[in-house]
Amino acid sequence: MAPDEDLQYPIGKENEQEEYESDFNEQLKITLLADIKMLPVALENAIQNLDADQLETPYRQGGWTVKQLVHHVADSHINAYTRFKLGLTEETPAIKPYDQNAWADLSDTQKLPINISLTLLHALHSIWYQVLSDLDEKQWQRSIYHPGSKTTITLWHLLKSYAWHSRHHTAQIIKLRERMNWY
Repeated sequence: MAPDEDLQYPIGKENEQEEYESDFNEQLKITLLADIKMLPVALENAIQNLDADQLETPYRQGGWTVKQLVHHVADSHINAYTRFKLGLTEETPAIKPYDQNAWADLSDTQKLPINISLTLLHALHSIWYQVLSDLDEKQWQRSIYHPGSKTTITLWHLLKSYAWHSRHHTAQIIKLRERMNWY
């Protein structure tokens, strides 16, 4: 991986993850659900004691600020929760893609403190985890359609994607803290 890719993808790209191609199995499900359940606490720990200037620091050159990352995770995971609910209640629904960069530039991300998004994430992940915990193997094989990538995605694959997403953005902040010696 190129040096900038190490900063952008500190845990590796999603499709490089060991579980990426894995079929459904109970042990992997437990691990992935733990990523979903623990994301709010992990993210909160990653930003603990950062001051206003540090929150406005991009995690890499040309990247989002720490503040934007936290708000982005909330935005993304609200969409994820909705995508799962649609996938569970409709037959292969088309989901709504969104421009995450445009969302990161909206006034809520710019003006609101990150504790708003962290509070939202705690509540959202509690609800989301509950829904996911009760799915059986057949439900994990239900799917959604992503019109942006023109792909049909199972809920199992979607879980793997958002578990990676949780670890990915948390690691970006942790790696920035390590480089800047912010401990």
